[in-house]
Amino acid sequence: MKYQILGKSSLNISKIGFGCMSLKPDQKDFTQIIDAAVDLGINYFDTADLYDKGMNETLLGKAFKGKRDKVIIATKAGNHWRADGSGWDWNPRKDYILKCADDSLKRLQTDCIDLFQSHGGTMEDNIDETIEAFEVLVKQGKIRYYGLSSIRPNVIREFIKKSNIVSVMTQYSLLDRRPEESTLQMLHENNIGVLVRGSVASGLLIDKAAKPYLNFNESQVAAAAQAIQSVSSNDRNSAQTAIQYVLKNPAVTAAVVGVRTMEQLKEAVETIDKELLTEEEMKILKESVPVNFYEQHR
Repeated sequence: MKYQILGKSSLNISKIGFGCMSLKPDQKDFTQIIDAAVDLGINYFDTADLYDKGMNETLLGKAFKGKRDKVIIATKAGNHWRADGSGWDWNPRKDYILKCADDSLKRLQTDCIDLFQSHGGTMEDNIDETIEAFEVLVKQGKIRYYGLSSIRPNVIREFIKKSNIVSVMTQYSLLDRRPEESTLQMLHENNIGVLVRGSVASGLLIDKAAKPYLNFNESQVAAAAQAIQSVSSNDRNSAQTAIQYVLKNPAVTAAVVGVRTMEQLKEAVETIDKELLTEEEMKILKESVPVNFYEQHR
């Protein structure tokens, strides 16, 4: 495994992060998969209070017992489940963020969260109040650093201006190159680490049947998947090629990969040791579909 410092923090995280949302509460090998990930060199684990209504954090807290010094825990806050369980609402208020931190600390069975992230954000939020909550938590020692999980350039820009975020988690893949227009460069210039989710575009780049995705039609999605396959080989499969595509960007610190099985775990970890994409292969990939751009939240 390879590691890189996350932005302006002191967190030295694995280039492949473990996206814990894919793990399910009734999964019998939940702890075994976490143990295997640690043994294989993954130290960055990403969860959220939203996932399975907190159960994901609870199970991770149990799985991390005895190995807390080997893992970097990242979780998120700001989405509030409705009492009837029908869905959730966005709540970026200071008092709610503070409560979320306390609740997550209990579920994760730790006294400090390594990276606490705002799980979204809009320009209608009182961003100063949200930032104040995270700064209070840092001063209290309940979190080490804080970041933002967002795809919105205007929100990301405001947090860069006003806060001490060390990271932004954003969606990025060959089928979602919107961050390439401005946000990746902007974050790189400000030494803010980028954590990528969605590198395989919900499986459309590797094994799912083509269907419309974002502004792309079915045939364009199929063309992107074909390009991924064309530069893959017996040594580097399509999933590993898709992950390498996002890791190639200098702004990206880590690809956070959703893992549910031991096979997926092994495949993701081995990405790091596979032959790197060449400039010619990158050209083939980039020319396979038109570049897309953010139309909103600019």
